[in-house]
Amino acid sequence: MAVAFTKEESAETAAETQLPDRAISPHPNLVTEEGWKALNAALHEAREQYEAASAVEDVNERRRLAAVPLRDLRYFVERVRTAEIVAAPASHETVAFGSTVTFSRDDGRVQTYRIVGEDEAEPKQGTISYVSPVAQALLGKLVGDVVLVGDNELEIVSIA
Repeated sequence: MAVAFTKEESAETAAETQLPDRAISPHPNLVTEEGWKALNAALHEAREQYEAASAVEDVNERRRLAAVPLRDLRYFVERVRTAEIVAAPASHETVAFGSTVTFSRDDGRVQTYRIVGEDEAEPKQGTISYVSPVAQALLGKLVGDVVLVGDNELEIVSIA
């Protein structure tokens, strides 16, 4: 009876440490050269963390420590496998994946973002995903073009 209770308790602990997979975007996994390097670094880091957690002797502690790295490992293996590296744009005439775009908003703010892959997008760091509404509105446009995003007008000031 005590053994059955222990097994049940262990099964509950195992279930508690199995995290759901990170969501994989349905969009093509476009990445810049920098994004490719970052994905590989994240995969390497997740693998190291998982291996370190796997070395822990106590089975419940091992499961607990390995849960996040194992989930991240599955995610980054898939993202590296499906990554499509897109070269930097050859021209700065039109907005393309990898372009850095400066635009003015109708409220007077001027913002600059580089259009990158989903995993490398960090708006606070000046990068946005190519599938974001702003990037979708800007792609293919020229300096001086005005696009509508929601209720806001954006005028392209420069493309680099």
